[in-house]
Amino acid sequence: MSAPTVMIADDDEMIRAVVRDGLENEGYQVVEAVDGPAAVELCRTDPPDVVLLDVEMPGLDGYQVLTELKGDAELKDIPVVFLTSRSTMDDVVAGLRGGAHDYLSKPFEGAELLARVAAASHVKKLQDELQERNAALEELVRIDSLTGLYNRRYLDQELTRRLSDSLRHGYPLSVVLFDLDHFKRVNDIYGHAAGDQVLRAFAGHLHRELRPGDVGGRWGGEEFLVILPHTDLDGAFMLADRIRSATAAEPVSADGQSITVTISGGCAVGPFGSVEAMVKLADARLYQAKLAGRNQIVTAATPPIG
Repeated sequence: MSAPTVMIADDDEMIRAVVRDGLENEGYQVVEAVDGPAAVELCRTDPPDVVLLDVEMPGLDGYQVLTELKGDAELKDIPVVFLTSRSTMDDVVAGLRGGAHDYLSKPFEGAELLARVAAASHVKKLQDELQERNAALEELVRIDSLTGLYNRRYLDQELTRRLSDSLRHGYPLSVVLFDLDHFKRVNDIYGHAAGDQVLRAFAGHLHRELRPGDVGGRWGGEEFLVILPHTDLDGAFMLADRIRSATAAEPVSADGQSITVTISGGCAVGPFGSVEAMVKLADARLYQAKLAGRNQIVTAATPPIG
């Protein structure tokens, strides 16, 4: 793990040199800014772990720099320690209310500075770890663990959002519902581990064929749903048939056995009605594909009557 990076923003060259030497002797990486605008630009270019910020600087003073950092979603969690000759209670309160992590009055002892930087760096480390854990938890909520695709909960939310947007802006929205043909037979003959491998292989075909902006995932069991914004029925059919062809053309290898897999699919285009209505129509066309002999895609432009 690389050493934490500390940015010193101070227009006094002597203070920067003293602080830099002390920090580098403790193993920190150090970058310097000579004024407020440079401090903001350096943070945006390569965010440091801690900012040591002088209050009185040209261009932007320390309070203005702090406001810029706290107003940026990418930078707001960087701990800021003010270095200043101002030491009245009003100055301290103004900095802390603005979001500063700490406040150090000039002149300061080297040991105290290092202690404040270490505390701020530790806070940043804890924040980063928390964000990573939250991102991992969010991923678990959205992702199907077997296939790595989106799960039904996320697909349902995304289809609701896309349907509302397509109704508002008047663009076509298509959905495709896929089902692996004779999947129960795969499990019965080759075993559930092979069945899982078949599902993962199909998920790979799906992922490779989807375009930027398309959303696909596992709807449940051996069913998969694809959401296609700004796509008419012809476009939905072409994409679905590419996925069908790719699946049929590439047998799945599982435990030394080659398993030929085919899929059926139903396409529906909207927007109309509700999420449930669109999925129901796609499911009805999927059922038609199954009745017609499987390994094919059936489309429908209008919702069913009744």
